[in-house]
Order: sequence, then C-alpha cells, then structure tokens
Amino acid sequence: MSVKKIAIVFPGQGSQSLGMLGDLAEIYPQIQATFQEASNTLGRDLWSLAQEGPTEEINQTKNTQPLILTASVAMWRVFQSILEISPESMAGHSLGEYTALVCAGSLDFIDAVKLVEQRAIFMQQAVPEGEGAMAAVLGLSVAELTSICDQASQGDIVSAVNFNAPGQVVIAGNTAAVNRAIELAKEQGAKRALPLPVSVPSHCALMMPAAEKLLETMADVSFSSPIIPVLHNTDVALHNDAAEIKKALSKQLHTPVRWVETVEALVSSGVDTVIECGPGKVLSGLNKRIEKSLALYSLGDERSFNKTVEELS
Repeated sequence: MSVKKIAIVFPGQGSQSLGMLGDLAEIYPQIQATFQEASNTLGRDLWSLAQEGPTEEINQTKNTQPLILTASVAMWRVFQSILEISPESMAGHSLGEYTALVCAGSLDFIDAVKLVEQRAIFMQQAVPEGEGAMAAVLGLSVAELTSICDQASQGDIVSAVNFNAPGQVVIAGNTAAVNRAIELAKEQGAKRALPLPVSVPSHCALMMPAAEKLLETMADVSFSSPIIPVLHNTDVALHNDAAEIKKALSKQLHTPVRWVETVEALVSSGVDTVIECGPGKVLSGLNKRIEKSLALYSLGDERSFNKTVEELS
C-alpha cells in the first residue's frame, strides 16, 4: 500500500456542542487532563462547562474559543499517543490556526489558552453585541456576492469573510448591512442566506481595533518555528519567523479565511488524506466539497476516532 500523505486540520468556532468529547473522555484520561490545564490557567472549570453547559455560555465567544482550542489539542494528544503519525502539514479554520500552531510546536498550549481568551475579549470589545452580524450564503459565486456586499454597504461595512467551499461563503459586518445583503442575496437566487448565531462579526474591517490589541498582546508571547508546516488563513502561506507568524495571526482577524485555497494548496503539495482533529465534522463536510479525491477522517467522537485509527494503522 502506498504511504499516505496526511494533513491535520483544526476547526474554529461553530464546532462546539454540549457534551463534546464526553464519550472519548471516559476512555482517554488525557482529555480531562488537558482541560484541567486550561481550567487552571483561566480560573474556571472548562470541562464542566463543556459537559453541562448551559449552551448559551458555551456559545459565548470568550468561552467558545478556549473550549475548542482545548478540545482539539486534547484530541491531538490522544491521537498521537495511539498512532504516531508524521503529517506533511497542518492548518486551522480561523481560531483553529492557533490549535495548529500549538500542535506543530510553535506555540505553548498555556500561552495559546490565554491568547485566545484575550482574542475573544478584544473581538467583543471591538463591536458591541448586536451591532455586528455574520451570515452564510449558499449558491452564489464570489463575484455575485462581492457585488451584493458593495450594494448593501450603504456607508456601513459588509464583506465576504469565509470562503468555506464552492458556493458556500460567509459574510460579516454591521448588522443592518448584513441584513440588507441577505435580502439582496435571496433576490439574486441564493439557495440559502441565513444569519449565523454569533456575537462577533469576525474577519471583516470592524475587527481592526481587535487586531491591533492582539498584536500588542502577542509582543510578550513566545513563538518558535513550527516543527510541522502550518498554512495560514490570511495568505495561504507558511511562516517560520515568529514576527511573521504574529503578523499573520493579527491580520487574520480582519481579513478573510481562505479555506478553499488552503485545501487546494494542501492537495497541490501532495496531500491525499486530511484528518479533522477536534469536535464536530464541519471541516470534513467543507473539504469533501472542495476536493472529492481526498480521503477524509475525523476524531471528534468515539466511532469516528476508532474508524480513523483502524484505517490508518
């Protein structure tokens, strides 16, 4: 059998759920141990929150970001302890990029937990709850959607921010402008155009103040060259220099997540197998639509985890 060329990808916000990793934690003590590290760092019990909720608290950006980072790092630790693989590269969707940097040896886990909590706070401070929105639009081309955002802005900000899969793009900006864009998208034949349950309009120009604060905060955080190459969202490029990594993470906050191009770049580099490491299967669904030839796996529940280990052993 030919040797598989594997990439590991890590999910962002939207992959959280009440009870996530509960079944796996009963088998692998490393999961709760990883959550304990993060809980000690932030001074609150993240595992109890993940398992017991309430869901509204899990979905608060300040909680969601550390929860998904911790869950994904925990899964990587467990997976590596059972099946030591050497990935060609890593990537993460938005917040998942921080997880990728932790798992690639560039960023200390505890530093990352603190950093993503700060990132979430800065994002919410930049746009008070209710003043910003995001929406998913299905079935229109990027050119059509760009034109719709131009028409809908009317002095406000709205732009395409997540290029998730062909015909699936997320827009973000001021609430009124996003609502206008939703209506225009429906008029122009979008299959679906619906608001997303988020409190922050990520990856648009409204996040500039948050990006500046994040860059200042990262001045005191140590980054090293990744042991495994990490593809960045903002430019679909690899960075080894600490200053360049920090710049890419700051810029990521106010520029689009270029996920389609990221997956295409992985395929171009020879990757034939992609493993989603974290709760849920959001990225696997997108990756299937981007490149049908890929072998796709996920680790977020006991059944998926066992299947992945069995087939890749």
